[in-house]
Amino acid sequence: MAHAHESNTKRIWVVFGILSVITIVEVLFGIYKPKSLYFNNFLGMNLLNWLFIILTIVKAYYITWAFMHMEGEKKWFRRSIVWTVTFLILYLSFILLVEGDYVYEVFKTGHLKWIF
Repeated sequence: MAHAHESNTKRIWVVFGILSVITIVEVLFGIYKPKSLYFNNFLGMNLLNWLFIILTIVKAYYITWAFMHMEGEKKWFRRSIVWTVTFLILYLSFILLVEGDYVYEVFKTGHLKWIF
C-alpha cells in the first residue's frame, strides 16, 4: 500500500514539473517576445501567438491525460474526448481570429472611429 502512495506522489511531482516547465517557457516568451516569432505572421497571426495557443493546448491535453486518468481508459474513449475538445478549441480559435480580424478591418477602413 505504501508503494502505491509513493508512485502517486512521484507521478504528481512529474506532472507538476512538466506543466511548470511549459508555463515557464510561455512566461519567458511573453516577457522577451523574440523578434523572429513576434514579427513573422502565419495565417493572419504572429508566430508567437501561435506558439502560445499550441503550448496551451499541450498543457490542457496533459492535464486531461494525467488528472482525469485518461491513460487508463480504452483507446476510443480517450480519443472521443480528446479529439472533441481539441476540435472545439481549434474551432473557437478560428472563429475568434476571423471575427476579430473583421472587426479590426471595419474600424480601420470603415466610417466608424476607434472609441476605445
